[in-house]
Parts: sequence; structure tokens; C-alpha cells
Amino acid sequence: MAVRLPYIPSYITVHLGPPDTPARNVTVSFQDYVKNVACSEVYPTWEENALRANILAITSYALNRVYTEFYRARGYDFDITSSTAYDQQFVEGRNFFQSITRLVNELFDDYLRRVGFVEPLAAKFCNGTTVTCQGLSQWGSQNLARQGYNWLQILQSYYGTNTEIVTNAPVRESRESYPGYSLRRGSRGQNVALIQRAINRISVNYPAIPKLAIDGVFGQNTENAVREFQRVFGLEADGIVGRLTWYAVERIFTAVLRLSELYSEGLRYEDLSWELPEPLRVGSRGEKVSQLQYMLSILAQFVQEIPSLAVDGIFGQQTRASVLAFQAFDQLPETGEADERTWDEIFDQFSGIENSVLGGTGQRGAPGSATTVANARLRLQALGYSGQNLRQELLRFQAANNLPQTGQLTDATARAITAQYRANAGSMTQYPGYPLANGSTDPQ
Repeated sequence: MAVRLPYIPSYITVHLGPPDTPARNVTVSFQDYVKNVACSEVYPTWEENALRANILAITSYALNRVYTEFYRARGYDFDITSSTAYDQQFVEGRNFFQSITRLVNELFDDYLRRVGFVEPLAAKFCNGTTVTCQGLSQWGSQNLARQGYNWLQILQSYYGTNTEIVTNAPVRESRESYPGYSLRRGSRGQNVALIQRAINRISVNYPAIPKLAIDGVFGQNTENAVREFQRVFGLEADGIVGRLTWYAVERIFTAVLRLSELYSEGLRYEDLSWELPEPLRVGSRGEKVSQLQYMLSILAQFVQEIPSLAVDGIFGQQTRASVLAFQAFDQLPETGEADERTWDEIFDQFSGIENSVLGGTGQRGAPGSATTVANARLRLQALGYSGQNLRQELLRFQAANNLPQTGQLTDATARAITAQYRANAGSMTQYPGYPLANGSTDPQ
């Protein structure tokens, strides 16, 4: 299922024509693919900000095709086509322009997504003159660049202000999502949980398919749901998830969420499995490390004690420093390892921000929505409760207001902060009472 973290494929296979034509397939490095398409779609003499915006759109669109297994889930043996009626223009053997080559080498591991979404944005585009569409106008991007727009402003003018850039995404060999073996009664693990989660979402649109508990155990109920899915979609109803059924679930799941569309329901981070099977430490690799890094990277935007870090799936010294900083902030044993307690505390703080700031729907113990970590700190500083960190500010506020001195943003403390802030808002001057900096948000 497409409930996994995106990556940059080392190679991509292109079908040299529309999907159902007997054209050849060619496999090229992902960088060369982006260079080819960019050189075929836009002019190398355009403003650099326009070129950057177009390259990011091209990259993100191709990654969406790879991530959703759009063609492979339909039984094709390629990732994308060269047909502009379906995808992007790719011209086998063409030369590359120096200006575009330089920018692609810099940007090929960056892509677009909606804030809070997992999947790369299906960043559709058209030339904007002979063809118009919902998405980026290539000539329009050049006109905006000439007016002084930077590449992010250009992208957000077409795709919306909730569009963000993922940088330095991990690069790895392509691999299909199908695990290579059938899932059946008695199977257990993450792949079973992925099927259960996907079928549950599909059942919203196809209510004949029963809902399931997402427990990673392939029991009678899961078998019954798989059989019903197979009946609904014309497959052999054997209750076994082999390759054909796996990719049918993948295809329908992508369709009901519109993951391959510009405006999708979106796959959110809480749709991933958030259980920690084993502690993470220096040397750990994989999707759990990427999830940990993603949570810490969000927290770093709101808690100044936590340093920012890249999401690369590798637990190195940078990740250890961020874990140590969080443990010190949350008064946990400072081990530099993400054990179950540290993971759960990071998740609880993250899910509150995800829920109320990024628009997610975290469910594991997310703080109440009376305020957010970010807004709580801004309001505390506006009320005069400054300190070296949020915990000190909370302790001072709790002591002054006869609240339990936990140093944590409990629901009772959040409500009290909100009430005091609103009561004092009328007497405040135009100066908000706290410094504004990159990343600041207005209190709600």
C-alpha cells in the first residue's frame, strides 16, 4: 500500500508512448529523467526562479507516479510514460542544457507536498498558452519570475500556500510494495496492518466491505473483508492477498484518496503505523527513523531547544543530538536513544501540533485543541512569563495560577493560558509583547 515514506528512486522506467501502445521501455537514472523532461518542457534561457519551479513540479509529479505505483498497480512494467496526454514529455537520447543540468543536480532530491501530507504532490502543469489546466502554467511561471516572484512564490501561486518543499529526500533502489509472498489466515505484521488500513478506507466508498480492527493479525474478519473486496472488484474470492489482490487494493486505495490527483484527500502521517517495534539508536535505518526525524523536525519549529534535522532515514549524530535535546526538554533520561517512552513522548507532542497546526487527526493521546505548543509559548511570553524554555514558562505560569506544577501543557493549563490571554488582549498595545521571527504564528 502507499502508506509508506517517499524516497527518490535511483532509476525510473519510462514507456516511450501512451500506456497501451507497443512502445519500448527505457530505464534511466532519475536525475537524467528529470533533466530530459525539463529540457523538453521548458526553455533554458528562462529566469532561474521559473526553471527551479518547473523542475520541482516535474520531479514531484514523477515521484507521485512512482510512489502510488500508478502504472505498476495496473499491471504495467514501467513507472511513467513519455506521452504528454498522460504524463510528461521525455525524448530518448536528447541533449541536456547546462543551466538545467546544474539546477537538476541541485534539486533532484527535493519535491513538493501539501503540508501534513505524505505523498509527493501530483504537480500537474501545462504550457499555459495553447493548453490550460489546473496546475502550473509554464509560461505563466516565467512571467511571474520576471515580475520578481521567487520559485516558492511561483509554486504556491499555482498549487496553493499549503504547498511545501521536502529537501534532501533519501535516494535508494526502487522496490515494489508487494512483499513478495501472499498474506493469508495466520499472517501477521506490518503488511497485514497496511492491508487492513487500506481496506477500511476503501470501505467508506464501498460499504459492502466490512470494517476491520487494525491489529496486524490476518484472522477470520480480515479474510472475510478480503473476500468481499475481491467480489466487489471482480477478483477470485479466495480471501488471500496475493500480488493481484495486493495491487488491486493499492489501485483502489489510491483512487478513493485521489492520491494521484492534484487535489487529493491526501495520505497523512497518522495513517502510517506509529508503533515502535524496537528502540532506535545511532546506526538504525529505515522508515521508523524517518518517522522519528519527521516528528522531531516539526517539534524543532516550535521548541527552540530542539535542533532541526534532515529526514533521511539514517540515525546519525544529528538525530542523536535532536533526541538528546528533546529528552532534556521533556525531563527524560538523556540516553540519545529513542526507546518506547521517548518515542511516545515525542509522538504526543508532535500529534498535538499535527492536529491543531498542520491539520492532521492524530489520535494517540494528542493534547486538547485549546491551544498549541507554539501558541502557548507565544501567549505565555505575551503575558510576561518568559524563560529559557517552555517548561520554565509553564512552571512559572502554573505556580502563579495555583495549577499543578507539572511543567507540561495539560488541558487545564492550556485553558487557563487562553483565558488569561483573551482577558488581557483588550488592554494590550499594538506591540504583541514578544519578538516575531521566522516561523512565528499568530495566537488563535
